[in-house]
Amino acid sequence: MIKLYYHPSPNPAKVALFLEESGLEYELIPVDTRKGEQHDPAFLKINPNAKTPALVDDDNVVFDSNAILLYLAEKTGMFLPADNLKARGEMYSWLMFVATGIGPYSGQAVHFKHFAPEPKDYAVTRYTFEAWRHWTIINEHLAKQPYMLGSEYTLVDMAVWGWARAVPFILGNDAWVKLPNVKRLLDDINARPAAQRTEELKTQHSYKTEMDAEARRAMFPQITQ
Repeated sequence: MIKLYYHPSPNPAKVALFLEESGLEYELIPVDTRKGEQHDPAFLKINPNAKTPALVDDDNVVFDSNAILLYLAEKTGMFLPADNLKARGEMYSWLMFVATGIGPYSGQAVHFKHFAPEPKDYAVTRYTFEAWRHWTIINEHLAKQPYMLGSEYTLVDMAVWGWARAVPFILGNDAWVKLPNVKRLLDDINARPAAQRTEELKTQHSYKTEMDAEARRAMFPQITQ
Protein backbone atom coordinates (compact mmCIF):
# COMPACT_ATOMS: atom_id res chain seq x y z
CA MET A 1 0.00 0.00 0.00
CA ILE A 2 1.10 3.57 -0.66
CA LYS A 3 2.47 5.37 2.39
CA LEU A 4 2.07 9.16 2.50
CA TYR A 5 4.30 10.96 4.98
CA TYR A 6 2.14 13.92 5.88
CA HIS A 7 1.91 17.15 7.81
CA PRO A 8 -1.17 19.44 7.55
CA SER A 9 0.53 22.12 5.44
CA PRO A 10 0.21 23.20 1.78
CA ASN A 11 2.53 20.77 0.02
CA PRO A 12 1.31 17.55 1.67
CA ALA A 13 -2.29 18.69 1.19
CA LYS A 14 -2.06 18.73 -2.59
CA VAL A 15 -0.73 15.16 -2.66
CA ALA A 16 -3.43 14.01 -0.25
CA LEU A 17 -6.01 15.64 -2.53
CA PHE A 18 -4.76 13.62 -5.51
CA LEU A 19 -4.92 10.41 -3.50
CA GLU A 20 -8.46 11.18 -2.35
CA GLU A 21 -9.57 12.14 -5.86
CA SER A 22 -8.05 9.05 -7.46
CA GLY A 23 -9.37 6.56 -4.94
CA LEU A 24 -5.96 4.98 -4.44
CA GLU A 25 -5.60 3.22 -1.12
CA TYR A 26 -2.96 4.73 1.09
CA GLU A 27 -1.71 4.86 4.65
CA LEU A 28 -1.20 8.30 6.15
CA ILE A 29 1.91 8.53 8.32
CA PRO A 30 2.05 11.75 10.37
CA VAL A 31 5.30 13.72 10.57
CA ASP A 32 5.16 16.47 13.17
CA THR A 33 7.57 19.05 11.80
CA ARG A 34 7.37 21.36 14.83
CA LYS A 35 8.62 18.46 16.93
CA GLY A 36 11.45 17.87 14.45
CA GLU A 37 10.30 14.45 13.27
CA GLN A 38 11.37 15.34 9.71
CA HIS A 39 14.97 15.10 10.94
CA ASP A 40 14.65 11.54 12.23
CA PRO A 41 17.17 9.22 10.51
CA ALA A 42 14.40 6.90 9.34
CA PHE A 43 12.61 9.74 7.58
CA LEU A 44 15.84 11.13 6.10
CA LYS A 45 16.32 7.80 4.33
CA ILE A 46 13.04 8.52 2.53
CA ASN A 47 13.57 12.23 1.97
CA PRO A 48 17.12 13.48 2.57
CA ASN A 49 15.78 17.04 2.28
CA ALA A 50 13.84 16.62 5.55
CA LYS A 51 10.57 17.95 4.15
CA THR A 52 7.02 16.66 3.90
CA PRO A 53 5.45 15.16 1.91
CA ALA A 54 7.18 11.99 0.87
CA LEU A 55 5.63 8.90 -0.64
CA VAL A 56 6.58 5.23 -0.64
CA ASP A 57 4.86 2.97 -3.16
CA ASP A 58 6.23 -0.57 -2.79
CA ASP A 59 9.90 -0.12 -3.72
CA ASN A 60 9.39 3.33 -5.21
CA VAL A 61 10.27 6.39 -3.11
CA VAL A 62 9.27 9.86 -4.28
CA PHE A 63 9.76 13.20 -2.54
CA ASP A 64 8.82 16.79 -3.41
CA SER A 65 5.10 17.37 -3.72
CA ASN A 66 5.10 18.25 -7.42
CA ALA A 67 7.20 15.21 -8.29
CA ILE A 68 4.74 13.09 -6.33
CA LEU A 69 1.80 14.58 -8.23
CA LEU A 70 3.45 13.70 -11.53
CA TYR A 71 4.28 10.20 -10.29
CA LEU A 72 0.70 9.54 -9.18
CA ALA A 73 -0.72 10.97 -12.39
CA GLU A 74 1.51 8.69 -14.46
CA LYS A 75 0.69 5.73 -12.22
CA THR A 76 -3.06 6.18 -12.58
CA GLY A 77 -3.40 7.99 -15.90
CA MET A 78 -5.69 10.43 -14.10
CA PHE A 79 -5.85 14.24 -13.94
CA LEU A 80 -3.46 14.68 -16.86
CA PRO A 81 -4.04 16.81 -19.95
CA ALA A 82 -4.09 15.33 -23.46
CA ASP A 83 -1.11 13.16 -24.35
CA ASN A 84 0.57 15.50 -26.79
CA LEU A 85 3.58 17.78 -26.51
CA LYS A 86 1.57 21.01 -26.57
CA ALA A 87 -0.71 20.03 -23.68
CA ARG A 88 2.05 18.38 -21.66
CA GLY A 89 4.35 21.37 -22.20
CA GLU A 90 1.68 23.67 -20.75
CA MET A 91 1.23 21.29 -17.81
CA TYR A 92 4.94 21.18 -17.03
CA SER A 93 5.21 24.96 -17.31
CA TRP A 94 2.43 25.75 -14.85
CA LEU A 95 3.35 22.93 -12.48
CA MET A 96 6.92 24.20 -12.30
CA PHE A 97 5.61 27.76 -11.88
CA VAL A 98 3.92 26.55 -8.70
CA ALA A 99 7.00 24.57 -7.66
CA THR A 100 9.58 27.33 -8.19
CA GLY A 101 7.45 30.45 -7.72
CA ILE A 102 4.18 30.14 -5.82
CA GLY A 103 5.49 27.75 -3.17
CA PRO A 104 8.88 29.28 -2.40
CA TYR A 105 7.81 32.93 -2.47
CA SER A 106 4.64 32.26 -0.49
CA GLY A 107 6.61 30.24 2.04
CA GLN A 108 9.28 32.90 2.44
CA ALA A 109 6.67 35.65 2.74
CA VAL A 110 5.06 33.71 5.59
CA HIS A 111 8.41 33.10 7.24
CA PHE A 112 9.54 36.72 7.26
CA LYS A 113 6.12 38.21 8.07
CA HIS A 114 5.23 35.83 10.87
CA PHE A 115 8.31 34.06 12.24
CA ALA A 116 11.67 35.66 11.44
CA PRO A 117 13.45 37.89 13.96
CA GLU A 118 14.22 41.55 13.31
CA PRO A 119 15.53 43.24 11.26
CA LYS A 120 13.39 41.93 8.42
CA ASP A 121 11.73 44.89 6.64
CA TYR A 122 13.60 44.37 3.36
CA ALA A 123 12.90 40.62 3.33
CA VAL A 124 9.20 41.15 4.06
CA THR A 125 8.95 43.66 1.23
CA ARG A 126 10.90 41.46 -1.18
CA TYR A 127 9.02 38.22 -0.60
CA THR A 128 5.57 39.75 -0.23
CA PHE A 129 6.06 41.58 -3.54
CA GLU A 130 7.10 38.37 -5.28
CA ALA A 131 4.28 36.36 -3.71
CA TRP A 132 1.78 38.95 -4.93
CA ARG A 133 3.36 38.99 -8.39
CA HIS A 134 3.12 35.22 -8.76
CA TRP A 135 -0.43 35.01 -7.43
CA THR A 136 -1.49 37.84 -9.75
CA ILE A 137 -0.18 35.87 -12.73
CA ILE A 138 -2.29 32.88 -11.64
CA ASN A 139 -5.31 35.14 -11.14
CA GLU A 140 -4.98 36.66 -14.61
CA HIS A 141 -4.52 33.23 -16.16
CA LEU A 142 -7.68 31.94 -14.47
CA ALA A 143 -9.65 34.93 -15.78
CA LYS A 144 -9.53 33.26 -19.20
CA GLN A 145 -10.61 29.73 -18.25
CA PRO A 146 -12.09 27.75 -15.37
CA TYR A 147 -9.00 25.64 -14.61
CA MET A 148 -5.27 26.07 -14.97
CA LEU A 149 -5.06 24.01 -18.16
CA GLY A 150 -8.41 24.97 -19.66
CA SER A 151 -11.77 23.33 -19.12
CA GLU A 152 -10.56 20.20 -17.31
CA TYR A 153 -9.55 19.76 -13.66
CA THR A 154 -5.97 18.46 -13.43
CA LEU A 155 -3.05 17.92 -11.10
CA VAL A 156 -1.99 21.55 -11.69
CA ASP A 157 -5.20 22.77 -10.05
CA MET A 158 -4.42 20.52 -7.09
CA ALA A 159 -0.96 22.07 -6.84
CA VAL A 160 -2.45 25.58 -6.83
CA TRP A 161 -5.16 24.57 -4.34
CA GLY A 162 -2.63 23.43 -1.76
CA TRP A 163 -1.21 26.95 -1.46
CA ALA A 164 -4.39 28.90 -2.29
CA ARG A 165 -5.91 27.71 1.00
CA ALA A 166 -3.25 29.79 2.78
CA VAL A 167 -3.51 33.00 0.72
CA PRO A 168 -4.97 35.18 3.53
CA PHE A 169 -2.12 34.10 5.83
CA ILE A 170 0.41 34.75 3.08
CA LEU A 171 -0.89 38.05 1.71
CA GLY A 172 -3.42 39.37 4.21
CA ASN A 173 -7.14 39.05 4.87
CA ASP A 174 -8.07 41.34 1.99
CA ALA A 175 -6.15 39.32 -0.62
CA TRP A 176 -9.27 37.78 -2.14
CA VAL A 177 -10.47 41.22 -3.25
CA LYS A 178 -7.53 41.35 -5.65
CA LEU A 179 -7.50 37.65 -6.51
CA PRO A 180 -11.13 36.78 -7.31
CA ASN A 181 -10.29 34.14 -9.90
CA VAL A 182 -7.98 32.29 -7.53
CA LYS A 183 -10.77 32.41 -4.94
CA ARG A 184 -13.20 31.00 -7.49
CA LEU A 185 -10.87 28.06 -8.17
CA LEU A 186 -10.37 27.52 -4.45
CA ASP A 187 -14.11 27.49 -3.79
CA ASP A 188 -14.73 25.16 -6.73
CA ILE A 189 -12.20 22.62 -5.46
CA ASN A 190 -13.28 23.03 -1.83
CA ALA A 191 -16.77 21.95 -2.88
CA ARG A 192 -15.47 18.61 -4.12
CA PRO A 193 -15.96 15.68 -1.71
CA ALA A 194 -12.30 14.67 -2.11
CA ALA A 195 -11.16 18.10 -0.95
CA GLN A 196 -13.43 17.90 2.06
CA ARG A 197 -12.00 14.49 2.94
CA THR A 198 -8.51 15.92 2.52
CA GLU A 199 -9.25 18.74 4.96
CA GLU A 200 -10.46 16.19 7.49
CA LEU A 201 -7.10 14.38 7.43
CA LYS A 202 -5.60 16.99 9.73
CA THR A 203 -7.96 15.83 12.48
CA GLN A 204 -6.81 12.19 12.36
CA HIS A 205 -3.65 12.95 14.34
CA SER A 206 -2.56 15.70 16.70
CA TYR A 207 0.20 18.04 15.58
CA LYS A 208 2.10 20.60 17.57
CA THR A 209 0.84 24.13 16.90
CA GLU A 210 3.06 26.20 19.21
CA MET A 211 6.02 27.99 17.62
CA ASP A 212 8.19 27.68 20.71
CA ALA A 213 11.96 27.20 21.02
CA GLU A 214 11.69 23.49 20.16
CA ALA A 215 9.72 24.25 17.01
CA ARG A 216 12.14 27.00 15.96
CA ARG A 217 15.08 24.64 16.39
CA ALA A 218 13.31 22.07 14.21
CA MET A 219 12.10 24.41 11.48
CA PHE A 220 14.48 27.39 11.50
CA PRO A 221 17.76 26.25 13.06
CA GLN A 222 19.65 29.14 11.52
CA ILE A 223 17.84 31.73 13.70
CA THR A 224 17.93 29.84 16.97
CA GLN A 225 20.65 30.75 19.44
